[in-house]
Amino acid sequence: MLKLSLEAIEIVDAIARHGSFAAAAERLYKVPSTISYAVSKLEDQLGLALFVRNGPRVALTPAGQEMLKEGRWLLAAARQLESRMRQISTGFEAEIRLVHDSLIPTSAFNPDICAFEDMNCGTRLRIGSEALTGTWETLREGRADLIIAAGEGPPGGGYKAVAVGSLEFAFCVTPTHPLARLQRPLVRDDLLEHTAIVVGDGARSSADRTVGLLMGQRRITVPSMQAKIAAQTAGLGHGYLPRACVRADLEQGVLVELQVEQPRPPETFWLAWSTERMGEALKWWIQRLDRPLLPGILPF
Repeated sequence: MLKLSLEAIEIVDAIARHGSFAAAAERLYKVPSTISYAVSKLEDQLGLALFVRNGPRVALTPAGQEMLKEGRWLLAAARQLESRMRQISTGFEAEIRLVHDSLIPTSAFNPDICAFEDMNCGTRLRIGSEALTGTWETLREGRADLIIAAGEGPPGGGYKAVAVGSLEFAFCVTPTHPLARLQRPLVRDDLLEHTAIVVGDGARSSADRTVGLLMGQRRITVPSMQAKIAAQTAGLGHGYLPRACVRADLEQGVLVELQVEQPRPPETFWLAWSTERMGEALKWWIQRLDRPLLPGILPF
Protein backbone atom coordinates (compact mmCIF):
# COMPACT_ATOMS: atom_id res chain seq x y z
CA MET A 1 0.00 0.00 0.00
CA LEU A 2 1.25 3.48 -0.84
CA LYS A 3 2.49 5.46 2.14
CA LEU A 4 1.98 8.84 0.47
CA SER A 5 -1.49 10.33 0.28
CA LEU A 6 -2.64 13.54 -1.37
CA GLU A 7 -3.55 14.91 2.07
CA ALA A 8 -0.02 14.23 3.33
CA ILE A 9 1.52 15.95 0.30
CA GLU A 10 -0.81 18.93 0.81
CA ILE A 11 0.31 19.23 4.44
CA VAL A 12 4.01 19.06 3.54
CA ASP A 13 3.43 21.59 0.75
CA ALA A 14 1.70 24.03 3.13
CA ILE A 15 4.52 23.75 5.68
CA ALA A 16 7.16 24.33 3.00
CA ARG A 17 5.34 27.37 1.59
CA HIS A 18 4.59 29.03 4.93
CA GLY A 19 7.67 28.03 6.93
CA SER A 20 6.18 26.50 10.06
CA PHE A 21 3.70 23.91 11.32
CA ALA A 22 1.61 26.66 12.95
CA ALA A 23 1.34 28.71 9.73
CA ALA A 24 0.42 25.59 7.74
CA ALA A 25 -2.21 24.67 10.32
CA GLU A 26 -3.80 28.10 10.00
CA ARG A 27 -3.82 27.86 6.20
CA LEU A 28 -5.36 24.36 6.24
CA TYR A 29 -7.82 25.14 9.07
CA LYS A 30 -6.28 22.53 11.37
CA VAL A 31 -4.67 22.70 14.82
CA PRO A 32 -0.83 22.62 14.92
CA SER A 33 -0.78 19.33 16.84
CA THR A 34 -2.65 17.63 13.97
CA ILE A 35 -0.08 18.89 11.47
CA SER A 36 2.84 17.80 13.69
CA TYR A 37 1.35 14.33 14.19
CA ALA A 38 0.68 13.88 10.46
CA VAL A 39 4.27 14.78 9.55
CA SER A 40 5.78 12.55 12.25
CA LYS A 41 3.61 9.63 11.15
CA LEU A 42 4.55 10.13 7.50
CA GLU A 43 8.26 10.33 8.32
CA ASP A 44 8.01 7.12 10.37
CA GLN A 45 6.20 5.33 7.55
CA LEU A 46 8.73 6.46 4.96
CA GLY A 47 11.72 5.92 7.21
CA LEU A 48 13.25 9.30 6.42
CA ALA A 49 13.11 12.93 7.52
CA LEU A 50 11.20 15.43 5.41
CA PHE A 51 12.03 18.52 7.47
CA VAL A 52 14.92 19.95 9.44
CA ARG A 53 13.58 21.52 12.64
CA ASN A 54 15.01 24.78 13.94
CA GLY A 55 12.67 25.86 16.72
CA PRO A 56 9.31 26.85 15.25
CA ARG A 57 10.83 27.25 11.78
CA VAL A 58 11.36 24.24 9.53
CA ALA A 59 13.06 23.60 6.19
CA LEU A 60 12.77 20.76 3.71
CA THR A 61 15.45 18.10 3.62
CA PRO A 62 16.71 17.00 0.18
CA ALA A 63 14.27 14.07 0.40
CA GLY A 64 11.43 16.45 1.21
CA GLN A 65 12.35 18.69 -1.70
CA GLU A 66 12.31 15.73 -4.08
CA MET A 67 8.92 14.62 -2.77
CA LEU A 68 7.37 18.04 -3.34
CA LYS A 69 8.92 18.42 -6.78
CA GLU A 70 6.58 15.72 -8.09
CA GLY A 71 4.01 15.95 -5.31
CA ARG A 72 2.87 19.43 -6.32
CA TRP A 73 2.11 18.19 -9.81
CA LEU A 74 0.00 15.41 -8.26
CA LEU A 75 -1.90 17.94 -6.15
CA ALA A 76 -2.55 20.13 -9.17
CA ALA A 77 -3.71 17.14 -11.21
CA ALA A 78 -6.03 16.00 -8.42
CA ARG A 79 -7.57 19.45 -8.07
CA GLN A 80 -8.09 19.70 -11.81
CA LEU A 81 -9.71 16.26 -11.87
CA GLU A 82 -11.99 17.14 -8.98
CA SER A 83 -12.92 20.41 -10.63
CA ARG A 84 -13.62 18.75 -13.99
CA MET A 85 -15.85 16.13 -12.36
CA ARG A 86 -17.83 18.74 -10.51
CA GLN A 87 -17.99 21.01 -13.54
CA ILE A 88 -19.32 18.19 -15.70
CA SER A 89 -21.99 17.53 -13.09
CA THR A 90 -23.09 21.07 -12.17
CA GLY A 91 -21.23 23.54 -14.36
CA PHE A 92 -19.56 24.96 -11.23
CA GLU A 93 -15.96 24.19 -10.27
CA ALA A 94 -15.07 22.46 -7.00
CA GLU A 95 -12.77 25.37 -6.13
CA ILE A 96 -11.88 28.83 -7.41
CA ARG A 97 -8.45 30.24 -6.55
CA LEU A 98 -8.18 34.03 -6.64
CA VAL A 99 -4.74 35.58 -6.11
CA HIS A 100 -4.30 39.33 -5.83
CA ASP A 101 -1.29 41.61 -5.65
CA SER A 102 -0.29 42.32 -2.04
CA LEU A 103 -0.84 46.03 -2.63
CA ILE A 104 -4.59 45.30 -2.54
CA PRO A 105 -6.00 44.23 0.85
CA THR A 106 -8.10 41.06 0.77
CA SER A 107 -10.82 42.94 2.67
CA ALA A 108 -11.40 45.01 -0.48
CA PHE A 109 -13.15 41.97 -1.98
CA ASN A 110 -15.50 41.35 0.97
CA PRO A 111 -18.63 42.58 -0.90
CA ASP A 112 -17.74 40.30 -3.84
CA ILE A 113 -17.14 37.35 -1.52
CA CYS A 114 -20.50 37.91 0.19
CA ALA A 115 -22.29 38.04 -3.16
CA PHE A 116 -20.56 34.84 -4.28
CA GLU A 117 -21.41 32.98 -1.08
CA ASP A 118 -25.03 34.06 -1.35
CA MET A 119 -25.28 32.05 -4.59
CA ASN A 120 -24.66 28.88 -2.55
CA CYS A 121 -23.23 27.18 -5.65
CA GLY A 122 -20.99 24.81 -3.70
CA THR A 123 -17.70 26.14 -5.12
CA ARG A 124 -15.00 26.61 -2.50
CA LEU A 125 -13.19 29.95 -2.61
CA ARG A 126 -9.44 30.15 -1.92
CA ILE A 127 -7.86 33.61 -1.83
CA GLY A 128 -4.12 34.26 -1.84
CA SER A 129 -1.78 37.22 -2.07
CA GLU A 130 1.56 37.64 -3.84
CA ALA A 131 3.84 40.52 -4.78
CA LEU A 132 4.80 41.73 -8.26
CA THR A 133 5.78 38.86 -10.62
CA GLY A 134 4.72 36.32 -8.01
CA THR A 135 1.07 37.03 -8.79
CA TRP A 136 1.49 36.34 -12.51
CA GLU A 137 3.51 33.23 -11.67
CA THR A 138 0.59 31.65 -9.81
CA LEU A 139 -1.53 31.88 -12.97
CA ARG A 140 1.22 30.58 -15.26
CA GLU A 141 1.96 27.61 -12.96
CA GLY A 142 -1.70 26.68 -12.46
CA ARG A 143 -1.84 27.74 -8.80
CA ALA A 144 -4.53 30.34 -9.50
CA ASP A 145 -7.61 30.49 -11.71
CA LEU A 146 -7.97 34.25 -11.59
CA ILE A 147 -5.52 36.98 -10.60
CA ILE A 148 -5.33 40.73 -10.12
CA ALA A 149 -1.72 41.57 -10.88
CA ALA A 150 0.48 44.62 -11.31
CA GLY A 151 2.45 45.21 -14.49
CA GLU A 152 2.51 43.42 -17.80
CA GLY A 153 1.98 39.65 -17.88
CA PRO A 154 4.52 37.06 -19.00
CA PRO A 155 4.91 36.09 -22.67
CA GLY A 156 3.52 32.85 -24.01
CA GLY A 157 -0.23 33.36 -23.89
CA GLY A 158 -2.67 30.86 -22.43
CA TYR A 159 -4.46 33.61 -20.55
CA LYS A 160 -6.63 36.66 -21.14
CA ALA A 161 -6.17 39.95 -19.32
CA VAL A 162 -8.10 43.20 -19.03
CA ALA A 163 -6.93 46.41 -17.35
CA VAL A 164 -8.88 47.25 -14.18
CA GLY A 165 -7.14 50.41 -13.08
CA SER A 166 -3.85 52.14 -12.50
CA LEU A 167 -1.99 53.77 -9.62
CA GLU A 168 0.11 56.90 -9.60
CA PHE A 169 3.29 56.87 -7.53
CA ALA A 170 5.04 59.61 -5.60
CA PHE A 171 8.70 59.59 -4.54
CA CYS A 172 8.55 60.06 -0.78
CA VAL A 173 10.85 60.61 2.18
CA THR A 174 10.42 62.03 5.67
CA PRO A 175 10.94 65.81 6.05
CA THR A 176 14.21 65.17 7.92
CA HIS A 177 15.72 62.91 5.25
CA PRO A 178 18.89 64.33 3.61
CA LEU A 179 17.27 64.18 0.17
CA ALA A 180 14.53 66.56 1.34
CA ARG A 181 17.11 69.33 1.77
CA LEU A 182 18.34 69.34 -1.84
CA GLN A 183 15.56 71.61 -3.12
CA ARG A 184 15.85 70.36 -6.73
CA PRO A 185 14.81 67.37 -8.85
CA LEU A 186 16.74 64.30 -7.76
CA VAL A 187 19.18 62.58 -10.11
CA ARG A 188 20.62 59.08 -10.13
CA ASP A 189 23.68 59.95 -8.05
CA ASP A 190 21.49 61.49 -5.36
CA LEU A 191 19.49 58.29 -4.99
CA LEU A 192 22.54 56.02 -4.96
CA GLU A 193 23.87 57.75 -1.86
CA HIS A 194 20.92 56.65 0.26
CA THR A 195 19.07 53.44 1.13
CA ALA A 196 15.97 52.47 -0.86
CA ILE A 197 13.00 50.58 0.58
CA VAL A 198 11.67 47.93 -1.82
CA VAL A 199 8.94 45.30 -1.76
CA GLY A 200 10.32 41.80 -2.30
CA ASP A 201 9.09 40.01 -5.41
CA GLY A 202 7.06 36.90 -4.60
CA ALA A 203 8.27 35.01 -7.71
CA ARG A 204 9.67 31.54 -7.04
CA SER A 205 10.79 30.43 -10.50
CA SER A 206 10.64 33.63 -12.56
CA ALA A 207 13.19 36.43 -12.54
CA ASP A 208 12.55 38.96 -9.78
CA ARG A 209 10.98 42.22 -10.85
CA THR A 210 12.22 45.45 -9.30
CA VAL A 211 10.57 48.82 -9.83
CA GLY A 212 12.27 52.16 -9.31
CA LEU A 213 15.51 50.59 -8.08
CA LEU A 214 18.94 51.46 -9.45
CA MET A 215 21.71 48.93 -10.08
CA GLY A 216 24.01 48.68 -7.06
CA GLN A 217 21.71 50.68 -4.81
CA ARG A 218 21.64 49.98 -1.06
CA ARG A 219 18.26 48.58 -0.17
CA ILE A 220 16.05 47.18 2.55
CA THR A 221 13.60 44.58 1.22
CA VAL A 222 10.23 44.28 2.99
CA PRO A 223 7.36 41.82 2.41
CA SER A 224 4.52 44.18 1.46
CA MET A 225 3.56 47.71 0.47
CA GLN A 226 2.15 48.28 3.95
CA ALA A 227 5.58 47.44 5.38
CA LYS A 228 7.28 49.71 2.82
CA ILE A 229 5.08 52.65 3.80
CA ALA A 230 5.80 52.02 7.48
CA ALA A 231 9.55 51.84 6.85
CA GLN A 232 9.61 55.07 4.89
CA THR A 233 7.48 56.97 7.40
CA ALA A 234 9.96 55.77 10.04
CA GLY A 235 12.76 57.42 8.04
CA LEU A 236 14.52 54.18 7.12
CA GLY A 237 14.86 54.98 3.43
CA HIS A 238 13.33 56.42 0.28
CA GLY A 239 11.22 55.14 -2.59
CA TYR A 240 8.06 55.41 -4.65
CA LEU A 241 4.75 54.94 -2.84
CA PRO A 242 1.19 54.78 -4.24
CA ARG A 243 -0.14 58.32 -3.97
CA ALA A 244 -3.59 57.04 -2.97
CA CYS A 245 -2.09 55.13 -0.03
CA VAL A 246 -0.07 58.00 1.44
CA ARG A 247 -2.29 60.98 0.68
CA ALA A 248 -2.99 61.55 4.39
CA ASP A 249 0.70 61.23 5.31
CA LEU A 250 1.58 63.82 2.65
CA GLU A 251 -1.17 66.21 3.79
CA GLN A 252 -0.07 65.89 7.43
CA GLY A 253 3.61 66.33 6.61
CA VAL A 254 4.64 62.87 7.81
CA LEU A 255 6.07 62.36 4.32
CA VAL A 256 7.10 64.83 1.64
CA GLU A 257 7.01 64.24 -2.10
CA LEU A 258 10.18 65.01 -4.04
CA GLN A 259 10.61 65.52 -7.76
CA VAL A 260 12.81 63.00 -9.57
CA GLU A 261 14.53 63.53 -12.90
CA GLN A 262 13.08 60.24 -14.19
CA PRO A 263 9.71 59.77 -12.44
CA ARG A 264 8.00 56.41 -12.22
CA PRO A 265 5.06 56.01 -14.61
CA PRO A 266 1.65 54.85 -13.30
CA GLU A 267 1.32 51.11 -12.63
CA THR A 268 -1.46 49.30 -14.51
CA PHE A 269 -3.32 46.50 -12.75
CA TRP A 270 -4.73 43.57 -14.70
CA LEU A 271 -7.50 41.06 -14.17
CA ALA A 272 -6.27 37.85 -15.83
CA TRP A 273 -7.44 34.26 -16.09
CA SER A 274 -6.59 31.02 -17.85
CA THR A 275 -8.50 30.39 -21.06
CA GLU A 276 -8.26 26.60 -20.73
CA ARG A 277 -11.10 26.05 -18.25
CA MET A 278 -14.15 28.28 -17.98
CA GLY A 279 -16.59 27.05 -15.36
CA GLU A 280 -19.58 29.01 -14.12
CA ALA A 281 -17.84 30.24 -10.95
CA LEU A 282 -14.90 31.62 -12.91
CA LYS A 283 -17.26 33.33 -15.35
CA TRP A 284 -19.07 34.92 -12.40
CA TRP A 285 -15.85 36.27 -10.88
CA ILE A 286 -14.58 37.61 -14.21
CA GLN A 287 -17.82 39.50 -14.79
CA ARG A 288 -17.84 40.72 -11.19
CA LEU A 289 -14.26 42.04 -11.14
CA ASP A 290 -14.13 43.45 -14.67
CA ARG A 291 -14.55 46.98 -13.32
CA PRO A 292 -12.34 49.87 -12.21
CA LEU A 293 -10.75 48.62 -8.98
CA LEU A 294 -8.19 51.29 -8.06
CA PRO A 295 -7.50 53.42 -6.14
CA GLY A 296 -10.72 53.40 -4.15
CA ILE A 297 -10.06 49.99 -2.59
CA LEU A 298 -6.77 50.97 -0.92
CA PRO A 299 -7.79 51.93 2.63
CA PHE A 300 -4.44 51.52 4.39
